[in-house]
Amino acid sequence: MKKILTLLVLCFPLIGFAQIKVSPVVKNFGGIFEIPYAEEKPDPTLDYKIIVEVVSNTDKYDSINWPLFNVARMINLHVAGGVPREKIHVVVVIHGAAAFTVMNNETYKAKYGVDNPNLKLDQELQQAGIKMFVCGQSLIARKVDQLKMVPEVKIATSALTTLTTYQLKGYAVLRF
Repeated sequence: MKKILTLLVLCFPLIGFAQIKVSPVVKNFGGIFEIPYAEEKPDPTLDYKIIVEVVSNTDKYDSINWPLFNVARMINLHVAGGVPREKIHVVVVIHGAAAFTVMNNETYKAKYGVDNPNLKLDQELQQAGIKMFVCGQSLIARKVDQLKMVPEVKIATSALTTLTTYQLKGYAVLRF
């Protein structure tokens, strides 16, 4: 009996660290750990207006674009932190090398030899209410055909004008 109690006392602290990732909004991407003991948490009374500048592409073309994945994490973190989903307003503006991630599967596969790994993530972000734009300037500069894009991402005049417009509307800017 004493051995069992000793074992329980030694193992009990480890139970608190054996956490499972959750994805409350974007179900298949951006899994996070809930931190119920955190002292600093998002304020559930605020309206979170966030524009995310996605400029990075991956060197591994068969891997999900990390900045887009991080958008899913950000939404899941806010909701897990107590912010109601309807109080989170997110716009993503994609430009630079990340513009290649908006190509439809056929075009992406022709360029990189693999299926576009971002397709399901794009769909889930859109289903979560995220507005996604790609810089029209980046599309032209990188020769990405506007007619061969994923339908979830819309074209903006530019990333620069989209960022400044949303900043003036009170959106916080994050850059991934």
